[in-house]
Amino acid sequence: MPARIQPVILCGGSGTRLWPTSRTSLPKQFVPLLGPHSTFQQTLLRLQGPLFARPIVVANRDHRCLVEKQAAAIDAGVTLLLEPERRDSGPAILAACTLVAREDPEAVVLVLPSDHIVTEPRAFRRAVASALPAARAGRLVTFGIEADHASTEYGWIRPGTRVEARCHAVHTFAEKPDAARAATYLSDRWLWNSGNFLMRADTLCAEYAAFDPATAAAAALAVEAAADEGGALALDAEGFAGTHKTSLDFAVMEKTSRAAVARMRCGWSDVGNWNALWAISERDDLGNVSRGAAELFDTEGCFVSSDGMVTSLVGVRDLVVVAEKDAILVADRSRCGDVRKMVEILRSKGRPQAEWHASSHRPWGSYRVLEASDGFQVKRITVAPGGRLSLQKHRHRAEHWVVVRGCARVTVDDTVADYRESEHIFIPLGAIHRLENPGNDDVELIEVQLGSYLGEDDIVRLEDAYHRA
Repeated sequence: MPARIQPVILCGGSGTRLWPTSRTSLPKQFVPLLGPHSTFQQTLLRLQGPLFARPIVVANRDHRCLVEKQAAAIDAGVTLLLEPERRDSGPAILAACTLVAREDPEAVVLVLPSDHIVTEPRAFRRAVASALPAARAGRLVTFGIEADHASTEYGWIRPGTRVEARCHAVHTFAEKPDAARAATYLSDRWLWNSGNFLMRADTLCAEYAAFDPATAAAAALAVEAAADEGGALALDAEGFAGTHKTSLDFAVMEKTSRAAVARMRCGWSDVGNWNALWAISERDDLGNVSRGAAELFDTEGCFVSSDGMVTSLVGVRDLVVVAEKDAILVADRSRCGDVRKMVEILRSKGRPQAEWHASSHRPWGSYRVLEASDGFQVKRITVAPGGRLSLQKHRHRAEHWVVVRGCARVTVDDTVADYRESEHIFIPLGAIHRLENPGNDDVELIEVQLGSYLGEDDIVRLEDAYHRA
């Protein structure tokens, strides 16, 4: 029986065009955009069955806890490969294929972004299976989506001559076109470039080495010197830094003579912006998509999402309104591609909302910022059973903790004690401290920070169970 396909799932994107729901601290692949599961979870579910081996997930350390929690929530086993830094898709895919090739050079690897939606997973699996003969014959197969409109948001592929099975050689790759050129591509039956790939691990490594030997050598060093971090494999930082930051398309696919394309029709979307999500969502009779605490009157063609705040629209057309706890977006639906520019403006002005949610997930649990101003910040902290924050201290702030639920075990310098509901703990400036949950239920507490600087980087970790020290 032929070996199963080795999936590689890329989790490195930040998804700024879906701000404010998608941000660096919680990018779109970990958000339920369509249905109860995140797109990352949907990707894992799409890979269940005898055709596929245990997936390798390439992610950074900041998102490790999200990967592990969301995979566990759907009972999906994964192998986690940690990137020291983002270097775009090329080095990430190369490192994963280098790792796979060490065990089986001829293994067929399926590379999938984690932030795409596929509404017809059976059709997706059939397309992958039909492209297997080409991949095993040494082709680097990309999947081309059968276009249904002249999109200016996607790259396009012109298929060439027929090669193995149902695949065609790639005649031309084209970047995102203007409207006129997109209309020509559509009439000539070009395909959208989905960014999904199927190829043998050794073929990809050899082609990468032919076009960028320095990156191939650096990726090999990063894999060779990788270290185990509590069940995850962390690529060596120095080796990985030697790779060139670029996409696989630019690094290999647009240069190789081995590129092939397989047609795919599977209800695919890369959910590139809010308008794309509106287009694939269920709409009411007036063309509206409404989620959360939203009320609409005399409104047509709008996308409205609210995370708790009552959001009302009256007499408007074709808008996107997204209300989060700490940020609100209002945009013309036709201008959703410009949301990324607004995020850059927010970054340039030092707005933390550009990168960080009011709520943040951590390996030990989560926290939500309730209030913040000059000199103070209030958080609600939740520590999961068995959760253990790092042993740490702060240079610029003192903290007051009040337990509101559960039993918290707290270390302050040389004192360790348990505290229960309504009890208070003071953490002086510079004190070495730790918070733990020794029980079977969540611990919740209110934290009040006071000091001259309250950023998350004012944490000096002395010891950490999650390899962050």
